[in-house]
Amino acid sequence: MKKKIFSGVQPTGNLHLGNYLGAIKNFVALQEGNDCVYCVVDLHAITIKQDPKLLKSNTLETIATFLASGLDAKKNIIFNQSSVSAHSEFAWILNCVSRIGWMNRMTQFKEKAGNNKENASVGLYVYPTLMAADILLYDSTHVPVGDDQKQHLELTRDIAQKFNNDFNCDGFITVPEPLIQKEFSRIMSLKDGTKKMSKSDPSSQSIISLNDDKENIVSKIKKAKTDSLPLPSTKVELKDRPEAGNLLGIYSNLSENKIEKTLTEFKGKNFSYLKDQLSALIIEKICPIGEEIKKLLNDKNYLISVLNKGTERADLISSIKLKKIHEKMGFLS
Repeated sequence: MKKKIFSGVQPTGNLHLGNYLGAIKNFVALQEGNDCVYCVVDLHAITIKQDPKLLKSNTLETIATFLASGLDAKKNIIFNQSSVSAHSEFAWILNCVSRIGWMNRMTQFKEKAGNNKENASVGLYVYPTLMAADILLYDSTHVPVGDDQKQHLELTRDIAQKFNNDFNCDGFITVPEPLIQKEFSRIMSLKDGTKKMSKSDPSSQSIISLNDDKENIVSKIKKAKTDSLPLPSTKVELKDRPEAGNLLGIYSNLSENKIEKTLTEFKGKNFSYLKDQLSALIIEKICPIGEEIKKLLNDKNYLISVLNKGTERADLISSIKLKKIHEKMGFLS
């Protein structure tokens, strides 16, 4: 049976190798044989203050990245979240279904708000219910998630089950299952193998941006942090060697080989050999995407047309579901 897939990406701009390997590459694979909805989650982005002009350009860049990476706008529904009002309305309904105790257990809010949570936005606190609304509006059966989103999907499942129980409509809200990449779904910083690759890192040397040129890629991989030992031959040996694990994991993911095969290929060799091979592979796989992103950004009318068509399709599905939700809840409409 076809899976119904939903996933979203925040329009942060300048997406990097971690975004591609951790999410977008997987989206491209999932579009074959499944019904997929891929959303630029701009409402999630504003939980932290955004420059309006930058948000608009970042949204277009994210759409360009989707298309340049191989997502087909005809096979998939691709749109930006704020253009479909059902997301916001259903999020409010789910705020009333969810419990404060559930929100208090969300570790990501604690991490993002830090010690200054009294000054964090209410939106950041209830972010998970908007995420639940995004997913549940489309009767999604599966959601690709990274390690940092597992807890939010578990909450989404709890919210779906509570709605069905509260309104005596078993199975009305589909309870989604996670799709988790088994190996190396989380790409780490090139400067610190214990931290996630992130645009917010103060060092630009820690990430490979999708628009980096060949020279930048070679330079960044060459300067990537390593240890002093030869490359290992088993997965057990990787446990205490985060930088080796990260570089070998990136190579394995890009070459679409199991990590065991990659370990066999590089065992006993030094890091310089791995870095040369990895640089060449990243250039082969990533540079064409970067070049296509630049081309697409020069045709903003096309990108907007993709969004408009995706919005029409998403709005049709979500508005039908929302009408049924209104009926279950006793709203007059």
